[in-house]
Amino acid sequence: MNMPGFFKDKYKFTILYFCVLGFDVLVKLCCPAFPYRYISKPPILIILSLFYFFNHSEIKRSRFRWVSLGLFCFLLADIVLIDVENTISLGVALALVSLGKLLFCFRFSHKFDFQVRRLLPFSIIMFSYTFGLVSLVYDGLKGFFIPALFSFFISLLLFQFAYLRKGVVNNRSYWLVFYGVLLFMISEGLMAIKTFRTDLPFQDGVIMFTYGSAMYLLVMGMVTERVIRKVNLF
Repeated sequence: MNMPGFFKDKYKFTILYFCVLGFDVLVKLCCPAFPYRYISKPPILIILSLFYFFNHSEIKRSRFRWVSLGLFCFLLADIVLIDVENTISLGVALALVSLGKLLFCFRFSHKFDFQVRRLLPFSIIMFSYTFGLVSLVYDGLKGFFIPALFSFFISLLLFQFAYLRKGVVNNRSYWLVFYGVLLFMISEGLMAIKTFRTDLPFQDGVIMFTYGSAMYLLVMGMVTERVIRKVNLF
């Protein structure tokens, strides 16, 4: 099989990716974590990284490195987080996810001007969401309060950078990344509630599927990105 050719076919890759993701969700729901999820979970980020490698068109080499390192951080976090009951594993995974999100922030940043009045309402909404989530899980955070707060702040920053790509990149890339970050934050919020507050209905399947879909949308948004002429947004 011609591997580069296969991964350059977005339709075939999408089918493969969601089959692998669906299989991991089934394993999570039906099998013990050890050793089965150590087999089913890593391929999700591995094939996604290969897809990015064969399809990216980054002009700046630094952007390719940021995304590659970010995906590697998420891959390591996924493996470590399988043992979520272990406090040390949880702390390491939280640090890796925060670093991955920060690297993605670097990737989505740009030097085009933007108007503060466009960002302000969005920032208020996202700050309210973050404040509400932290308040909900506050009692269960304990020693994780500062790391979790930092991680939520990076998520807010990531969403702002994704939001500010409007008018700078093509619409398809913009909306793929925007919805990807949105799904990522939903998954992250559900994971925080499950870990630090209480169990939720269908939590395991929903968290993994939204997270996997978020990563797919983010990477697909990056490989389809085309910088367009700067426009007046208002």
